[in-house]
Amino acid sequence: MNEDEKNSEVGGHIYNRNVILISFSAFFADMGYQLVIAGLPYFLVFVLGAPVIIFGFAEALNYGVGSVFAYFGGKMADRYGYKKISVLGNAFIPILSFTGFAIVPLEAVGTFATGWWMRNLRSPARRTLFAKSVSDANRSRSFGLLHGLDVGGGIVATILLMVMLFYHYEFRFIFLVTIVPLVISTILVAMTRDRKRSAETDRKVDAGKRKFAFGAVLLATALFGFSFYSMGFPILTVSEYTSSPILGVGTYTIFLAVSSFTGFSLSRFTIRNEMRALGFLGYILAGLGSLGFVISIIYSIGITGFYVSSAVIAVAVGFIETFEPTIITVLSASASLGGGMGKLSSARSIGLFTGNLLMGVFYTFGAQYSYIYAVIVSVIAGGIILFAGRGYMSFKKPQAA
Repeated sequence: MNEDEKNSEVGGHIYNRNVILISFSAFFADMGYQLVIAGLPYFLVFVLGAPVIIFGFAEALNYGVGSVFAYFGGKMADRYGYKKISVLGNAFIPILSFTGFAIVPLEAVGTFATGWWMRNLRSPARRTLFAKSVSDANRSRSFGLLHGLDVGGGIVATILLMVMLFYHYEFRFIFLVTIVPLVISTILVAMTRDRKRSAETDRKVDAGKRKFAFGAVLLATALFGFSFYSMGFPILTVSEYTSSPILGVGTYTIFLAVSSFTGFSLSRFTIRNEMRALGFLGYILAGLGSLGFVISIIYSIGITGFYVSSAVIAVAVGFIETFEPTIITVLSASASLGGGMGKLSSARSIGLFTGNLLMGVFYTFGAQYSYIYAVIVSVIAGGIILFAGRGYMSFKKPQAA
């Protein structure tokens, strides 16, 4: 590759080759596994007859063990190459497409988890490859674009799921068709060019302060994970209150649509202090969305309240998925960005392990109790990130006058 080609890969424009390929790879990946994610709670609880706490256990297993895969996936990416690990993990995600062939809950949980762990393995590598492909000034905008297309694939997935549920297709067929977009996703990420860290992002800032800020972000991320339940719980809540699995899946469709729109919106402009935005418009706003579920349940507001609450959470997730990796890129050492992304994914997964387990337990006593728990922990996480981010701007490269 000549120098001009190299510069075109990491330049002032957010729409370079790697950004486009990875973003559309994410689109097709979500078109595949988000369909299985949306259908899994109904399949487990209503088809296989598992209690809701088993779904909570399944999600805890996915994220708990997934944290280990994410951590080592980041380490492997720094050692063996970001593209190689991205392709390797992505290629094995289709294992979860066979979940519909399970005849007992444990078999379904194990099949889905195996494919999900492979997704966790490749996520830090793919995020790092993406981060290395854009300049500092455009990184948050690029992650907004990635999130918009990523979640956009999920929107298509949930619409397909609702159509196939309406026509009463068997789950083994519904889940199996997801192999097609997942294979396309792998082909697209295989077409990317591996990258080394741009010298532009190597900044000498007080190592102690950087380490403290990095650790605080991981702590807040893990704590938010304690509150950030699987959207399978809202799907179950709406399905139970409306007696309609299609309306339940509709909750997820709204969530994905609003989150995707948020990502695309964030790709259009730059927010200078990502830490502050993450605290207020990410973690704390997500807590307010969960509060909406509590109010909707207690005061019997109905499906409108559930859908509005899902939309609020979706906006928050759009900010979180855009700014978390951007912040980690700023705070990570140059040679270990993959490891930094791995720690980010791992911290979130550790929190999600406990969060989904506790959500399942609280849900057995009443759905509102599980969402009350989520509100409290989300707000605490937001407070931590705001406290940790007081000196964040000193770590960023000064913009040219």
